[in-house]
Amino acid sequence: MEFAAPKDAPRFVDAADAPGEVDGAAVPEPQPGPPPDTPAPDRKAQRAAAATAVAEAFAAPTGAAWSRVSTVLVWYRRLILLGAALPLIAGVGVLAWLIGGWPLLVVWAVPALAALVAGWIGAVAVQRSWGYAEGATDFYLTCGIVMRQLIVVPYGRMQLVDVTANLLEQALGIATVRVRTAATTADTRIPGLRLADAVVLRDRLAARSETFSTGL
Repeated sequence: MEFAAPKDAPRFVDAADAPGEVDGAAVPEPQPGPPPDTPAPDRKAQRAAAATAVAEAFAAPTGAAWSRVSTVLVWYRRLILLGAALPLIAGVGVLAWLIGGWPLLVVWAVPALAALVAGWIGAVAVQRSWGYAEGATDFYLTCGIVMRQLIVVPYGRMQLVDVTANLLEQALGIATVRVRTAATTADTRIPGLRLADAVVLRDRLAARSETFSTGL
């Protein structure tokens, strides 16, 4: 007398069965579960961290703050821009009108005037990018918008500190301090300083240069 095995009875896998089969019957392969949820990167936090890193890289020396140049530098750059751009725009505009009439003149004038407006507005950002600080042993200078720079000049390396001012700078009451060092022929300059501030900075840097050179 034979007894039928219950449907819920366990079934044993025969070693002779092929992988994925039990007693010759196909068994579905186990499917991997869904991957664990990974948090999306916080873009705002990443941008804030990047901005903080840039600010730290171009920060003033410990115990000092950036001294900014005069806002008169904005008008100095704007006047230089007008003096250089207006004759060029007018001359090329007349030539374009003579060659192609009004259509060619408009094609030239629109981008030229847009560039002029961008330079006019950008003069403010340029002025704000300039800054200098006097550390314990070094002079620090920062400038630039697209390409930022941080220049460190040891006082003991300074060979010459002078003040220069062209006719337009003299008319606006500003000057440029130039620092020349023994390591390079290039000048480190701080433009847009009030004339009195430029003289004071020149004398202070010259005195520190002599002190540190003597110490060396």
